[in-house]
Amino acid sequence: MLKDIRLVLIGFGNVGQAFASLLLQKEETLLNEFGIQARVTGIVTKRHGASLNSDGIDLAKALALIEGNHSLVELSTHAFNGNTLDFIKACEADVLVETTPVNPQAGTPAIDHLRAGFEKGMHGITANKGPVVYAYKKLTELAQAKGLKFRFESAVMDGAPIFSLYRKTLAGAEIEGFEGILNSCTNLLIEAMEAGTPLDEAIKHAQEIGIAESDPSNDVDGWDAAIKVAALSTVLMNHPITPLDVDRTGIRGITAQDIAEAKAEGKRWKLVCRGGWNDGQFIAEVKPEKVAAGSPLYSVSGTSSFVSFALDVLPGLGILESDPSPKTTAFGLLADLIDICQDIK
Repeated sequence: MLKDIRLVLIGFGNVGQAFASLLLQKEETLLNEFGIQARVTGIVTKRHGASLNSDGIDLAKALALIEGNHSLVELSTHAFNGNTLDFIKACEADVLVETTPVNPQAGTPAIDHLRAGFEKGMHGITANKGPVVYAYKKLTELAQAKGLKFRFESAVMDGAPIFSLYRKTLAGAEIEGFEGILNSCTNLLIEAMEAGTPLDEAIKHAQEIGIAESDPSNDVDGWDAAIKVAALSTVLMNHPITPLDVDRTGIRGITAQDIAEAKAEGKRWKLVCRGGWNDGQFIAEVKPEKVAAGSPLYSVSGTSSFVSFALDVLPGLGILESDPSPKTTAFGLLADLIDICQDIK
C-alpha cells in the first residue's frame, strides 16, 4: 500500500540539505521497500527564505538555489509572510523535520517548532539535542496525546542507532551507565596537539574544514558533550538532567607538557563523557582523562565517536561511529522517518 508522506523541513543548513539529497538518493528504496512516497511541501530557512508547495518542492532545484546563494521563494506556489511558527501553521504536512542549530542553554526555538508541529497534527523528527534535554517528557506526552510520534535518532552520535537500539532491540534491558567520547571536534583537536600543533592553531584548522564553529566554546569547553550526556541520561536512564547538572571540564587546560607526559606513559588524553549510578548517586560528567592502550577509548581517532553501555543483562555493549558527516546525521533522520511511516495507515 502506497503511503504519500508530506514533509516540512524546518531549517535547511548542512544537515537539512544532506537530508534532502538523501531523500533523492533513496527515492526508489523508500518506494519499493517501504511503500513510502515522500514529498516535501514546505522548507523554511533563516537566510534563504521559505517555500510552500502542496504538490511537492523540487528538491534538486532547492539544493541548486542554496548552492548559488539564491532564495527558495521562487519555488513557492503560495505567498507567505510571517515567522517560522506561522509557517508551520500554514504548511500542510504529515511529518515535521527540525534541523535548526542547538541552543544548549534552553533548547528553544526548536522546542517551539516541534510543539507547533504536534499541535498541527504532524509527527516530529529532530536532529537537535535541545528539545530532547529540555522538553523530552512534555513533547513525548503531547505527541502521544495526539496519536503522533517524536523521534530524535540524530541528536547524539549522528546516525548511529542509539535511541532506536534502546527502544527496540534492547527492550527489557536496564542501562546502568555509559561512558564514551561524544564530541568529535575535541577528539580531533587533541590529536592535533599530539602532533605538536598548539590548541589555538588546531581550532583554526578545525574551523577551516568545517568541524568547529566560528565560536568553538561549545566544543572546547565541553558544552556539546555535556548536553549529549544529559540527553542519554534523560532518555535511556529515565534521569532527566540538563547540561548545567553535568560536572563539566573542557580541554583548554591540556598543555603540551600534559600531552608529552601521557605519551611517555603510553596513554592518550580524551574528553571522556560518563553517566550512571554509583552508590545511589547519579554521576554525570565530562572531563579530560588519560586513557591507557587497553581502553576502547584509546583508539577512537579523528572525528569518530564511541559510547559503551553497562546493562543489567549485558556486561558491556559498545557503538563506534567513524568519521561522521552531515550525511550520516541525515541517515538518522531518514531512519526516523521510516520508523514513523511503518505505523501510518
